Amino acid sequence: MKFMRLGTRPDNFYTEEAIRTILSDLPSDLTICVNNITYLLHRFPLVPKCGLLQRLCSDRGDCSRFALELHDIPGGEGAFELCAKFCYGITIDLSAHNFVPAICAAKFLQMTDSVEKGNFVSKLEAFFNSCILEGWKDSIVTLQTTVMLPEWSENLGIIRRCIDSIVEKVLTPPTKVRWSYTYTREGYAQKKHHQSAPKDWWTEDIANLDIDLFRCIINTVKLTNMLPPQLIGEALHVYSCIWLPDLTSGRPNPETSTASQMSKQESVNKKGQLETIISMIPEDKGSVSVGFLLRLLSLANLLGASPVIKTQLIKRCSLQLEDATPNDLLLLSSDSCDDKDHIHDIALVKAVVESFIMRWRRQPNSSEDLIRKVGELTDSYLKMVARDANMPVQKLVSLAKTLPEFARPQHDNLYKAINIYLKEHPGTSKEEKKQLCSIIDCQKLSPGVCAHAVKNEKLPLRMVVQVLFFDQERSGSKTTVGHDFEQLKTRNIQSETQSSKAKDELKNKLVLGSGEESSGGRSKTPDTTRQTLEQESKHKSRRKKVVEMGFKKERETMDPRKTGIQRSRSHDGHNNNKGRER
Repeated sequence: MKFMRLGTRPDNFYTEEAIRTILSDLPSDLTICVNNITYLLHRFPLVPKCGLLQRLCSDRGDCSRFALELHDIPGGEGAFELCAKFCYGITIDLSAHNFVPAICAAKFLQMTDSVEKGNFVSKLEAFFNSCILEGWKDSIVTLQTTVMLPEWSENLGIIRRCIDSIVEKVLTPPTKVRWSYTYTREGYAQKKHHQSAPKDWWTEDIANLDIDLFRCIINTVKLTNMLPPQLIGEALHVYSCIWLPDLTSGRPNPETSTASQMSKQESVNKKGQLETIISMIPEDKGSVSVGFLLRLLSLANLLGASPVIKTQLIKRCSLQLEDATPNDLLLLSSDSCDDKDHIHDIALVKAVVESFIMRWRRQPNSSEDLIRKVGELTDSYLKMVARDANMPVQKLVSLAKTLPEFARPQHDNLYKAINIYLKEHPGTSKEEKKQLCSIIDCQKLSPGVCAHAVKNEKLPLRMVVQVLFFDQERSGSKTTVGHDFEQLKTRNIQSETQSSKAKDELKNKLVLGSGEESSGGRSKTPDTTRQTLEQESKHKSRRKKVVEMGFKKERETMDPRKTGIQRSRSHDGHNNNKGRER
């Protein structure tokens, strides 16, 4: 960054308590108070260069000593001291960091060429035009410092001229960029022999600006229509990652993002930044990624943004939902209290999916591949959130039922999600298991998944029977169904026979007096052992009857002659139907 040095004399200002004075053989005849600092100075070097001091001293008449108060000088005591040192010829260094307070104070003191030729204001303006506006980072730093004195900076035209300079450089073709810029993208520094600057070379530097100044630059760039909307979207993404909490991590952290963890003012500021960023997103589809939109939506929910903002984001997310990944959908609910109590916001995801389906149905000639892709995405997401210890069954079922039937050609992923949920939630009640299994169409399960479901002890027995029946129906062989069912009965009979034999052997041992104590304590009494064996026998007999009755009922319910369900659409199935009709 460039700087300008004025003056040659050494700095001989010194401080004694709250008094600043200058080493001189002449006694001070001018006292100036700025805020809490008192300056003991001399009229001769200051008054000839400052029009304001000339007028104030002339109003006081012919006095040997003057005392003035300049509490309203822009920039405070620091800016005043720069002007005083210029008058004394003391060396000062001016740069983009102190230019704004210096020129505002100089204008306030009327240090113009009309008062004395080559005065402070003219030198500052020359530095502004030749150095600051010509530089990239100088313009950005100067623009950022205008936040301290917004009214003065606006009236002096500093803000407008800095924005124009920055926009002009943003619109410069990357091959013609010759100034230094900040670019910290991963892997870029390792590449050598760059032919030109990257297209988004400017996004990181302007991301350091205040949100209002940033908005002015982005809106001005958008009005030129010279940059693609994807570049505007990238600038918004970079800005969001710097200013909004935890947006770079993929999803917000409830410990740092919720309004309850922030001060009231900080929460208001973050919400204002978020809403401003959302308002600047280009209307073009794909200008920002759906993952970025979903993270903004999650953050809007956590910060308590207005319903209008949330609705706008949900609509934007639904326009690109088919491009999302399951990780993009892992949004945290505002009910999450801490890291140990994460609750994935299924309601928010459901709102996005519903918005997508509504839009898909309204469009003529909508592609089924599109909605099937969203169906796969939703089921993959369900598999991930099924591991959430705080996930209620109702929310899982509600999201699964949001998709129409034709969105899922297969229900394998849906079955896997339910299986994961039952593994992670062993305390699931029978009624909840029925709710979960009610969303599965057994006819849409692949043979491999059917084989797994038949052996899955966590599933309700009715579903196991349905899976077995439809799996055999798909094969189109009634004989095979009966054969498999006979095998199932044979296994139950064999199991009962083995149990009966074991029971008889144990009874014989008990009759012969085998009541020895085990290594850990007392042996079981004959009555206790007999009761245990009888309970096991009754349980297995009851399960056998339930399986037989359930399978018989399923066959009667699913008989195509009664329900009209087609057994199979294959050529072999068609022949079987003709045979039954004959």
